[in-house]
Amino acid sequence: MSLIELQRDIRAWLIKEDQWAAQRIGPDAAPGLRIYQNNYRAQLIACLDESFAHTRDWLGHDVFHQAMAAHIDRVPPSSWTLDAYTRDVPETLAAMYPHDPEIAELAWLDRALGDAFVGADAQPLSTTVLSEVDWDRAVLHFGPTLDLIDATTNAAAIWAALAAGEVPPAVELLSEPGALLVWRHDLVSRFRMIDGDEQQAILLARSGVSFAELCTSLVAAHGETDGVAMAGALLGRWLADGLITDITEGDETCASPQS
Repeated sequence: MSLIELQRDIRAWLIKEDQWAAQRIGPDAAPGLRIYQNNYRAQLIACLDESFAHTRDWLGHDVFHQAMAAHIDRVPPSSWTLDAYTRDVPETLAAMYPHDPEIAELAWLDRALGDAFVGADAQPLSTTVLSEVDWDRAVLHFGPTLDLIDATTNAAAIWAALAAGEVPPAVELLSEPGALLVWRHDLVSRFRMIDGDEQQAILLARSGVSFAELCTSLVAAHGETDGVAMAGALLGRWLADGLITDITEGDETCASPQS
């Protein structure tokens, strides 16, 4: 048996408990293979336990570990780093608990905050350059750690309470569509709930439209006075939060927003 064949058989045993693979490795290998498989699962569960601590606290230790055991069976590791193994956990929990959407949202928040902490560095834009910006053509660029997801529950409030060691509130569905926003600023992973207007504005900006086009979109939705005021307020908030890392000039000239 070649080395690559042995590696494939060990992988098949670890992931699927493949009896044929175990027999090819050797008739006397079964006890060692069981120990190896137990260590493999225990190390993955320990990794997930650390990465999803607040999801674990919400579900309870035993229920969480049962769910992670199911996840290990569903999604074997496929990357050289364990950091990547957390990626599919929210999807596993969404499938396991379709009537409890806060669980998957908590898991997403746990994962996104961890990803933001180890994400690429980028210097937030200084407000001193704003006077030099051609707002007719300005295109906003967000930092690489920014992430967001649709939110349907008060998972953010639950997470915050668990992180503070407080009794979490009961689950509530949001009355209006919103999103969870995660990023890193000043070496700290941060999050906040945002409404649908801000979510759509961020998605538009990230797609490469100019700030003037973003203003036009908000004016169309809210009227000229409120739309322009909202655009200015969002820009100010994004700068204060350290979300924006650069402003470049787009190719097309648009109507200049008034602020």
